[in-house]
Amino acid sequence: MKFSRLLIPALAALTFASQAFAADPFKVGYIRVMDDAQAIAAFEGKFYEKHGLDVQLVEFKSGTDLIKAIVGGQLDTGVLGFTNAASWSSRGADLKVVSGAQRGFHALVVRDDVNINTVADLKGHTLASQKEGSTADTVLRGVVLKDAGLAVEDVNIMGVSPQVAVQSLVGKRVDAAFLFEPQASIAQLIAPVKQIYEIGAVWPFPCMVTITSGETLKNKKDLVWKSLDAQAEAIELLQSKPDEAAKLISSYFIAEPTLKTLNQGELPREQIISKAIQTQTFNPALTPDDLGRMQEVADIMQAHGALKTADGQPFDVKAIVDLEWQQARKL
Repeated sequence: MKFSRLLIPALAALTFASQAFAADPFKVGYIRVMDDAQAIAAFEGKFYEKHGLDVQLVEFKSGTDLIKAIVGGQLDTGVLGFTNAASWSSRGADLKVVSGAQRGFHALVVRDDVNINTVADLKGHTLASQKEGSTADTVLRGVVLKDAGLAVEDVNIMGVSPQVAVQSLVGKRVDAAFLFEPQASIAQLIAPVKQIYEIGAVWPFPCMVTITSGETLKNKKDLVWKSLDAQAEAIELLQSKPDEAAKLISSYFIAEPTLKTLNQGELPREQIISKAIQTQTFNPALTPDDLGRMQEVADIMQAHGALKTADGQPFDVKAIVDLEWQQARKL
């Protein structure tokens, strides 16, 4: 009898521990580009763990695939382009943009052996960009080409991943590429190419944001906020100590410890990634100017038919933005 009284609490404790161990991890989706560095750094630097989260970092090849996983309930949050949330929300998906992440660095890189010195020179050439409907593709078509006086039909646009875009440049299958970091830097180190344009310098906008579903925000608000706290801490590291951050994330972008370059020999991957980090502007907050730019991007999408509302009215970005975490943290 005495043994049973001792055994029951022990078994109860063991059952509780087993249940806690079996609890599903908090799943964060990301794409292997510098724009998502805060999610990678938060994971590798154990910032998620520091804030009490057991996080599973899940890689996706495109924002389209990532947003589908959020809508389908396979992911809790994801760092990806705002256009994905706008497009799916316009079709009835319950999605929320809950923080900023990175402001849009997209570089236009061209081969040295083709006569392209300005955006207008792209006419008649082949350009590798992201998949149609992505944030990069939207600003390329609606801002970059338009401002240069080009129609979309003037350029042969290939929608591929950033990694394939770099390979296409090296293999001379395309004349130019519209690239994220670190692929823009890597391309210039391994191939005879040059950068002629960078949209963030002329038309800054919030490229990447953190997105979740309305249901996840409702049911796991404390966990979502903890993940945002961890990512904000990672952003601080990226901005203030790029060399330290590079040590955490460089293997995600360059598999080998060094990269063989055309003119500089073998360079340590941490050195390349640190410099790439320094080209970026990360910010967990969304400013009024950011929201204005997001509305402009949504308007471009609607004008091109990539975003349609049920009543035909303009899509209101503010309807899917939840700044409660940002306001609580006084960012």
